[in-house]
Amino acid sequence: MPIQVRAFGSEDGPQWDAFVHRHPHGTPFHLAAWKLCMEDTFGYRSMYLIATEGGELQGVLPLFLVQNLVIKKALISSPFAVYGGALAESREVLHALIDHAQTLGEELGVEYIELRNGYPEQAAAEPNVDRYATFTKVLSDTEEGLFETIPKKTRNMVRKALKTPFTTRIETENIENFERLHSTTMRRLGTPCFPKEHFRKILQTFRGMVDIREVRLKERVMAVSMNFYFRQTMHTYYAAADPEFNALAPNTYMYFDHLLWAGQNGYKTFEFGRSKKGTGAFEFKTHWGTEMRALPYHMILLRGQDVPNYSPTNSKFSLAINVWKRLPMPVTRMLGPRLIGMFP
Repeated sequence: MPIQVRAFGSEDGPQWDAFVHRHPHGTPFHLAAWKLCMEDTFGYRSMYLIATEGGELQGVLPLFLVQNLVIKKALISSPFAVYGGALAESREVLHALIDHAQTLGEELGVEYIELRNGYPEQAAAEPNVDRYATFTKVLSDTEEGLFETIPKKTRNMVRKALKTPFTTRIETENIENFERLHSTTMRRLGTPCFPKEHFRKILQTFRGMVDIREVRLKERVMAVSMNFYFRQTMHTYYAAADPEFNALAPNTYMYFDHLLWAGQNGYKTFEFGRSKKGTGAFEFKTHWGTEMRALPYHMILLRGQDVPNYSPTNSKFSLAINVWKRLPMPVTRMLGPRLIGMFP
């Protein structure tokens, strides 16, 4: 039977999600819920592709058309997601999806197609973006067992953090404390913050698969995280800590608390998530006894000859980043949500 590739239809959501859930490389960002989040919050046009063979679904490729003055026009899989790319049952299906995406990109006149593959098996060609890695850790269901898997230096830091009577509060509705601390951290890094609606939409659309956790000392929120729960994995996707309290190490406490909670609640793996190589976040994640996996991202260049880099590591953005860090917080919170959509 020939492989057929077609556009996602309004009735395809259930079978699409069922395929993502059973595919070994499926992620929350492949689910139809991410499609709704990106459409409703940022107005990106989804162009999801489905591959069938003999009437049976054999592969999926989430794609979004993004167009603005910075990146011009591109197809991205997927915006604001660390993982994307095609999920396919065979190499033939994978190539059929990528070939169709390339034809679509040429028809639309895009500059490039960006595939944020999480695994080498998703790559139809040699990856050409080598900036990112992700970190995972096998969990233990006891505190003693968890300590045994953590390097000595980090163990000592955890024990110090545990001396402070932090508590953790789980939120599934209220984003205010999380958004305030996260936007403050983004400004400190020189990056525009997200609109509040982005976080609200994730909580609403992924209900039952996501939460916010606040690390508190008395009533003061000192660290926050937004976490996805997918199959047997807990994934801390967004995180921030108040630098005023670095001496108390609330961030260290938060990650240890998450690791222990996940292990004691039936999860097998913890995802620390993606970091750019050579950054402080990258270094932090290496100190928890994690397994690092380079992310084989691939950009299919349809017009230009050079692989674009719109990340903060690009020296072209150095001046803008330094200026942003110095702007008053109210200004960055007003302008950030209007600008972040240009850098998906």
